[in-house]
This record gives sequence, structure tokens and C-alpha cells, in this order.
Amino acid sequence: MHRSLSAKRFMTAAAFMLLVAIDQPARAQEQIDIAKFDMTLEENFDKLDVSPWGENGSRWIAHTPWNGDFGDARFTDPTDGFPFTVDAGVLRIEARKGPDGKWRSGLLASTNPKGQGFSQQFGYFEARMKLPPGKGVWPAFWLIGIDRSKLTAEIDVMEYYGRVPYEFSSGYHIWRASHGGKDSTDGHWTTVEDGTLSNEFHTYGVEIKPEKTTVYLDRKSIWSFDTPREFHMPFYPLVNLALGSGWPIDETPNPSYLLVDYIHVYKRKAPDTAD
Repeated sequence: MHRSLSAKRFMTAAAFMLLVAIDQPARAQEQIDIAKFDMTLEENFDKLDVSPWGENGSRWIAHTPWNGDFGDARFTDPTDGFPFTVDAGVLRIEARKGPDGKWRSGLLASTNPKGQGFSQQFGYFEARMKLPPGKGVWPAFWLIGIDRSKLTAEIDVMEYYGRVPYEFSSGYHIWRASHGGKDSTDGHWTTVEDGTLSNEFHTYGVEIKPEKTTVYLDRKSIWSFDTPREFHMPFYPLVNLALGSGWPIDETPNPSYLLVDYIHVYKRKAPDTAD
């Protein structure tokens, strides 16, 4: 989510579509068997426990723990009715352009700046969401490694750019440049039926295992890669509705809404206890 897969954003349409085709060779989709897991985080959004920075031990904070905004909407502290509301077990994150002409929106992260909160080493992380339609929207479900002292490890389970409603991107990044190293990155585009991601709820998940990491759409595998050694640490989930990502937001619907049904995290059962 820092600047994920930015090079592809500026390709010609023909070259871009060719690369998508190359990135997505035909492969058998494996279904993840959730019966082989125990749930470790169950957030069903029957209510929302959030504060700006984790005051009073809230489950979620409303900023990145390192206080880094991105995109063209500022992530704001929660107030009554904005940018978060919950109704019938669904979280609504709202992006709105205010009377001052500035856009504001919402982000949730499960740890505070001291690393307190929920994080987990290895396992399956999943969110069920309905994405906003419209040019300029940039919702995402992503993970960050808890230890940022020497690098930042990031997994973008799903990033969606509203100007291309027939696809979304997944990727990973190991940000080392700020500590004198070289960044590593890789990614994958998934093509879907035009508009389905904003018309229906879908699940977006990733399982991190010591040797292999696999990304899932509706619990079917869409991409996998060898797990970097830097991912052998606890990760925590984030979800947000950003705007822009290098694209204009002058046609972005005001307001725009990201709907989140749940965020669940699981850990694999020991082999002798798995069903």
C-alpha cells in the first residue's frame, strides 16, 4: 500500500493487458479447507471497538501504527457516524469530500504504535468485503510485519483501483531502502467479471506458511510465492478505503463506501487434531 505495483499504472492499455495475460497463466485453483484451522481473531463487526491510537486497549486503531497516510484522502480519527459505522454486522468505511474541499476516509489497524494488539506469525488472514464503485477509489486489505526496526514486510492481499473494475492486484514488498538495503517486490493481477467486486461480497485471503504463501479469492487460490525469510514474524491486518493511487479523483463518487462483513484470522491445527 505504500506504492504497490506502481510501474504497471503507467503502461499503455495494450501492454498492460498483455502483461496481465502473462501474469495469469492457466492453473488449477486449490480450495482452502478452513476445517483444518482454528480461528484466532474473530471480528464480525457486531460493534466496532476503535480509537485513534489504541486508547483504553481498543481492538483497532484508526491510523497506520507508524502514522503514515497515503493517497488523496486523509485517514481521520473516528467520530460519531464517520468514517466508520456498523449496521447488521457490517462495517461501513466512508470516504467523503468535506465543505473545505478535502477528502477524508478511514483505516483500521489491529496493533498500536507500541506493537500492542493482534498479530500472528503464519496462518490464514481473510476479509469479506464489498468494494466501492467509481473512478479514484483505492480500497485494500493488507498485512504488515510487526518488527519494522530493520525493514518493513508487507503483503497486499487485495488492492482495487476503481477505474479498472474488472481486476484487482495482490503483491508483497520488503522495504529495505530506508535502512540502506534494496527493496524487493512482486505482484499478480486477477481478472474478474466486470463490476462483480462492487456488486457482491467476496472473500480475500492469504495463508502464510514457512515455505509458501498463497493468496485466495473466495477461498480459491489465485497466486502463490516462496515465503521470504523476512515473513517469519508476526503480521497484523489493516483495511482501508484510500483514494487516488496516482489516478485522478475528480470523478470519485462523494461519498464512497467500503463494506466489510468480517475480518477473521486462523492458525492451522496440529496434524493429529486437524479434521
